[in-house]
Amino acid sequence: MARDALELAAIDAFYGDSHILHGVSLCLGEGRLLGLLGRNGAGKSTCMNVATGLLAPRHGAVRIFGTARTGAAPETIAADGVALVPQGRRVFRSLTVRENLLVAANKPRPDRPSWPLAAIFAMFPRLEERASQVAGFLSGGEQQMLAIGRALVSNPRVLLMDEPSEGLAPQIVAEVMATIRRLKAEGLSILLVEQSPKLVFGVADDIVILNSGRVAVAGRAAELQAAGLDFHQHLGIF
Repeated sequence: MARDALELAAIDAFYGDSHILHGVSLCLGEGRLLGLLGRNGAGKSTCMNVATGLLAPRHGAVRIFGTARTGAAPETIAADGVALVPQGRRVFRSLTVRENLLVAANKPRPDRPSWPLAAIFAMFPRLEERASQVAGFLSGGEQQMLAIGRALVSNPRVLLMDEPSEGLAPQIVAEVMATIRRLKAEGLSILLVEQSPKLVFGVADDIVILNSGRVAVAGRAAELQAAGLDFHQHLGIF
């Protein structure tokens, strides 16, 4: 029976006195890809921060594979098998490629796929070629590959990806999206934050669109496309 890998239920979240998320609910099904869309400032990254324990919600609940994790520390949520590919990549610039991967590596666990360094290098041969290079000298695309690899070596069950196409050339974006498709095909549960509906609808099973910290649209990607979803209304684009 299918279950939810990650659930945010009626989340209210604040930064200081600023009320950012207003009763936001979303469910990422096990083995599915949920695309989270919205304009700048809509609350997408705040959802990621709540999901990873970086921000405790004022109200609502966080569940990971049915286990309550509301207000849990980031290390607790990481131990549950949740890994983040952060916006802006945030690689350790003074460490080598290999050191970036080793610092995040976990031992294999029977409840999740295993991603040893050899598997990362097979997926991203350029990282193997640059294994001894300091990460700060990598190109933007190579840093994005490293950020994805660093998340995978923790052997996650849930992968959160915050705007992985940001600032990348079209060819590199295509490579990143191909990687996401492969990870989805291997059964990883993925929450993908993006601003481009074209990218998201190309890979997503389910869609949530945020507007001013509230859920404006939620549904199956294919059904929303068939219904002629008005992207300009919700995202300010055509």
